[in-house]
Amino acid sequence: MRRKGDLPEKKCAACGRPFAWRKKWERVWQEVRYCSKRCSGEAKKARQNAAP
Repeated sequence: MRRKGDLPEKKCAACGRPFAWRKKWERVWQEVRYCSKRCSGEAKKARQNAAP
């Protein structure tokens, strides 16, 4: 069993906060960019509003 401090971390592309690896992201960890669904949704809104 791993300790929480030993898990890999990334910074969220939307809010910049660090977040740790989760079991549900085990197979797709390389593709995870956002810490939550909320950050993912906010990033999508920002991209839509920025594009003319």
